[in-house]
Amino acid sequence: MTVTVQAVPCLSDNYAWLLRDTATGTVAICDPGEATPIIAALDAAGGRCDLIILTHHHGDHVNGVDEVRAKYGAKVIGAQADVHRLPALDQSVIPGDTIKVGETEAQVIDSPGHTLGHVAYHFADGDVLLCGDTLFSLGCGRLLEGTAADMFKALSLLKPLPPETLVCAGHEYTESNARFAVTVEPENEALRRKAEAVAAARAAGQPTLPVTLGEEMQTNPFLRAATVERLAEIRSAKDNFRG
Repeated sequence: MTVTVQAVPCLSDNYAWLLRDTATGTVAICDPGEATPIIAALDAAGGRCDLIILTHHHGDHVNGVDEVRAKYGAKVIGAQADVHRLPALDQSVIPGDTIKVGETEAQVIDSPGHTLGHVAYHFADGDVLLCGDTLFSLGCGRLLEGTAADMFKALSLLKPLPPETLVCAGHEYTESNARFAVTVEPENEALRRKAEAVAAARAAGQPTLPVTLGEEMQTNPFLRAATVERLAEIRSAKDNFRG
């Protein structure tokens, strides 16, 4: 039992994530922010969508839900805490619950900070982490509703996952994140190499996601922050960074 994952670019810099359970062929899409490219990707993958998985309520992650649901008859899964501001849910979840895509299970992880009702999903079989706008490559989400303590808690729940876990984040922010990250850890050689590789990939029109959690643990200043106070300091500096 395992899942495969594929990035589906949408809007200006979002990613939805297409998952397939290899045992059953069950297909899920995570955070469909725009229907047209997602329907095109689903049709190219066989014209099936059984589940829609949501990390949080922002429009750039949910605006395609109703059209995708209507076309494929998909069931929608999202956080119980945000049921009042998500599209209609068929299954509401709380942290600690499990969901299933076919025969493959994912654990629901509390991921506050960017929004208070944000959740992430970890598929141990397949090493897939759907983390929405909590964790980015070389970055983390803006604290729009939560605090630095909330984000520190969220990241602390992700750090123990296996290093081979694929971080499937909601946005292609890596190049701009890299420009900031090297100012935080200028002596970090792994980060400098990563920044160069990211710049080359983006210049060639290539995505930078997914990326392994192990690589992020070596290069992402937000994951590497040892205290809430340090995370707050870095987040504030990033919010005001103009590089």
